Amino acid sequence: MGRRPARCYRYCKNKPYPKSRYNRGVPDPKIKIYDLGRKKAHVNDFPLCVHLVSKEHEQISSEALEAARICANRYMVKNAGKDSFHLRVRVHPFHVIRINKMLSCAGADRLQTGMRHAFGKPAGLVARVNIDQALISVRSKDNNKAIVIEALRRSKFKFPGKQKIVISNKWGFTSMTRPEYLEARAQGKFKFDGCYVKMMPSKGKLEDYFDTVRKARH
Repeated sequence: MGRRPARCYRYCKNKPYPKSRYNRGVPDPKIKIYDLGRKKAHVNDFPLCVHLVSKEHEQISSEALEAARICANRYMVKNAGKDSFHLRVRVHPFHVIRINKMLSCAGADRLQTGMRHAFGKPAGLVARVNIDQALISVRSKDNNKAIVIEALRRSKFKFPGKQKIVISNKWGFTSMTRPEYLEARAQGKFKFDGCYVKMMPSKGKLEDYFDTVRKARH
């Protein structure tokens, strides 16, 4: 018996039903990798950030997330190079969907229970997304802007519902706008922390503060 079409599980109708000690026998999600490209790139290297944003309150299957991830990654690698971007899938499939399997062989009507005991068995995993929630984010250089937008446009076709491509005014995956980032970097107000930056504390001993600022500038 194959998978049901995604339209059967598209709407957020019920309460979240995660995998737990009560909900056992759940199949693994199809998507296993959430970060692609040059994941360890310095925060200074990729100032551009583009998001694929959901415009519907719906459920997206792990199969759709995996298909979109492969589609966007393949286009980016082919047209920009594998070290010219960092792609991140921002939603995780935790909600378990169920199926009440029906027999379709001869004489099935003698064996079937119909709507008695209709609570189904786990069939797969979906991510519950809200309106204006980011599904996929890509950080890259400014000269790859058109390629990133096209990669996300292609991955839109893997999802149900409506999505929008949004060009962020933030620096990469940080929470600071570009002018704020450049100003704070020049003043040594933060230290680099992977894809992000960590703001310097303004409390504590003065010698500790000056020491951390000096280290951040070098």
